[in-house]
Amino acid sequence: MSEQTLTVRFFARLREELDTEQLTLSADRNQTAGDILTALASRGGPWAQLQGDQPVMIAINQAMAKPGSPVKAGDEVAFFPPVTGG
Repeated sequence: MSEQTLTVRFFARLREELDTEQLTLSADRNQTAGDILTALASRGGPWAQLQGDQPVMIAINQAMAKPGSPVKAGDEVAFFPPVTGG
């Protein structure tokens, strides 16, 4: 992985519905996890659920994070479906 990229991983239902486990994206300055969600959701189709009524859970480098959390080159950003009770 180059120093100018970051890795985005998807887990559980998201991985199945998006039909991908991992993406490599360009890392931008002053980028947040929410910026990544917005960019991916703009792809439409199943990707739109990333900004739907049920927000996804976010981890950066295996630590829970919020949409406003900064990301930088070399980071691993993971998205999980929301936890549902039952």
